[in-house]
Amino acid sequence: MTYDEALQLLDELQMHKIKLGLGAMRSFLEKVGQPEQKLKIVHVAGTNGKGSVSASLLNVLQKAGYKVGLYTSPHLSCVRERFRINDTFISEEDFARLAQKVADALGEEQITYFEFTTALGLLWFEENELDLVILETGLGGRLDATNVVTPLVSVITSISMDHEAYLGNTLTEVAGEKAGIIKAGVPVIAAPGSEEVVTVLRNRAEEQSAPLYMLGQHFSYSGDSNDNWRWQGGKYAPGVEIDGLRCSMRGAYQRENASLVIAILQLLKENGFTISESQLTDGLATVIWPGRLEYLVLEKESRKKQQINGERLENIVRYLLDGAHNPAGVKNLTMTLAGEYQYKKLYVVWGAMIDKDIRGGFSSILPLADTLILTRPDGERSAEPEQLAACLPDEARDKTVLARDVADALKEAEQLASGEDLILVAGSLYLVGAVRKELVGELVGVQID
Repeated sequence: MTYDEALQLLDELQMHKIKLGLGAMRSFLEKVGQPEQKLKIVHVAGTNGKGSVSASLLNVLQKAGYKVGLYTSPHLSCVRERFRINDTFISEEDFARLAQKVADALGEEQITYFEFTTALGLLWFEENELDLVILETGLGGRLDATNVVTPLVSVITSISMDHEAYLGNTLTEVAGEKAGIIKAGVPVIAAPGSEEVVTVLRNRAEEQSAPLYMLGQHFSYSGDSNDNWRWQGGKYAPGVEIDGLRCSMRGAYQRENASLVIAILQLLKENGFTISESQLTDGLATVIWPGRLEYLVLEKESRKKQQINGERLENIVRYLLDGAHNPAGVKNLTMTLAGEYQYKKLYVVWGAMIDKDIRGGFSSILPLADTLILTRPDGERSAEPEQLAACLPDEARDKTVLARDVADALKEAEQLASGEDLILVAGSLYLVGAVRKELVGELVGVQID
């Protein structure tokens, strides 16, 4: 099987609808020697923050000299982005070879796109003799394809409403699905949440006799700036305080994500991982997670990257790309816009999946947008611009433009915007991926420092 043939096979699997359940994964893994049982794993679930926590944890461990695998989803523009060992993405050759192995083991059995990529990732990680694997759930947790593992640590980031069609219509139901990754006796690091979320996590942890350590109750952080804050061990790690921390990623919520990372590292130390304070601080200060509050300054015609020198903004266009796609994520995005970015006008390029809470996302971003440009990234789940427009309040119609093609949406935004303005791209990671590819090219193959 060639790489292109492997991609074609995945495209065919994309036609199968999302299917929650562990039967197919367990059946497949038994056929290939159960690679998941040979890996040391940190398993990460949650609604928002999974990727940031996973990328930050990888970067710190890499600074400490460890060889670490990372499996995340979705990808921005190339499926190979889902599979990394330290700074190296899976090669086309390895991807094609392992896709053939998965297909051969399956025979006539049918699995979904996500089950296929999860299986491929576990096989790749097993054959590379890693120190640790960071495995991010795709959707939910309890019935997610990744939930066949027994990790060293379970992690649950911020929980809010998302994927209601699959996870439930209440926070209690959604939290119950996320809490499904909690295993018997395996310690859990968790973000704070509403009373109903906390109750679900506590009850599940007690049922599984799993120690639960929650930010704000067992450990904490202080400081009003991402550039200088402190982590405090509290009841979780008595006497441990780390000063002078800095988050490279923007957004006040990144201190919460980084605090979870530090708590995870405390548990990993008990499993033989040694991380110095300087490696920790350096790792958090140098994380790059493309498409998440990613700020780009480009020359208007050539789209070459530029530096802003003083007040000279002629022929410059400024972009902010963020994968916020649910109401809680968009609310965090708008708070960051208000607190950390300056602009004269805000032009919003927006696309969304049809199964998302479109009105909920609009409610936070519309008051900030001077012009809203609705478009559609490729994909069968993508909403048409007209479908998005139908979700707008009447007062927003006059400042809304429809652009069926992503390239046309960018052209429209760039024609309107001056160097003093900001073009925000959000609503879907698939849209961010398509825009990022248009602006700066593919992520795969680029060294991430």
